[in-house]
Amino acid sequence: MLRQLIANNTVTDLAYAVLAAAAFILLLHMARRLVLHRLERVAEKTETVIDDFLVEVLSATRVLLVGAIGLYLGSHFLTLPAALEKWVGRIFVIVMVLQLGFWASRGLIFWLRNHFSQGEEEDQGARAMTLSLLSFFGRVVIWVLVLLSMLDNLGINVTTLVASLGIGGIAIALAAQNILGDLFASLTIAIDKPFVIGDFIILGAEMGTVEHVGLKTTRLRSLSGEQIIMSNNDLLQSRIHNYKRMAERRALFAIGVTYDTPAEKLELIPKLIEQAVTAQADARFDRAHFRGFGAFSLDFETVYYVRKPDYNLFMDVQQAINLQLVRSFAEHAIEFAFPTQTLHLNHSAIPGLIATAETRKPVVESVG
Repeated sequence: MLRQLIANNTVTDLAYAVLAAAAFILLLHMARRLVLHRLERVAEKTETVIDDFLVEVLSATRVLLVGAIGLYLGSHFLTLPAALEKWVGRIFVIVMVLQLGFWASRGLIFWLRNHFSQGEEEDQGARAMTLSLLSFFGRVVIWVLVLLSMLDNLGINVTTLVASLGIGGIAIALAAQNILGDLFASLTIAIDKPFVIGDFIILGAEMGTVEHVGLKTTRLRSLSGEQIIMSNNDLLQSRIHNYKRMAERRALFAIGVTYDTPAEKLELIPKLIEQAVTAQADARFDRAHFRGFGAFSLDFETVYYVRKPDYNLFMDVQQAINLQLVRSFAEHAIEFAFPTQTLHLNHSAIPGLIATAETRKPVVESVG
């Protein structure tokens, strides 16, 4: 084929072809740089996204494309053998398809970044997670189409290939069903968003803050500091408690007072509790009741809501309520109960202890 090329063309024809190819490559390269420079200057002065999009896409133009176009145009100055001319055309189309893939991939990433950069600051974790997953799946689709187009241009029957791959794909899917399950689970997480990066979640015995959502695993940072890595498929099959999305936190606590507390003071206790709760700006009082008679105390139950889901804030509010109750109960001479056990002596069964018991009048209690 090379001998036929040399035989069909003179030295002058070859020189013209080389000079034409070099000239076309130089002109195309200069045109690319000039257009990019002009577009960048326009993009700096405008607030529209279209010019930024064009700059991003054109910056993905590869030198390979410029060279391929120059050589293809230069080849028109030569008389090529039929087989070589066919392969030159195919190679040029393959290079063009590759370049279209680079443009499409860069444009997709730019559009996704621009789209997910808009929104509220609290949704930043969700946007970052969705951007990562969608950009991956989008690029996979683009390059699969590019590969099929290249194979079709080379004369390979793509339909038969896809069918054969489909049969083989079933076997591969059965062998790698766990991996594919995790891949589809990651797509489900990106679309449905049961949690996002930055959320604090609990899954059974595991709990932590979501740090990263990948194609196969999700990584949590536990309260004790270590990283927990979980399969996406296993994660979606669990019941997820997402504490980041709590509008407000419900809190319930119980206290007990001694059995010798008068009824008048028992009626006062719910009011004292309500005053302690309402004194906190971040708390909303719900109820306080004399719940029942305990083994060693008269029990009161209180329910209130913390207006923000932050756990540290909840503990600060609860601490302030406890301190206020200690002060209020001390002012009204109300005693908190603590576990006690009273032992009653049977004096008739132990006659020798009667005189001593009557003299000393003991009160025997064992603190548990």
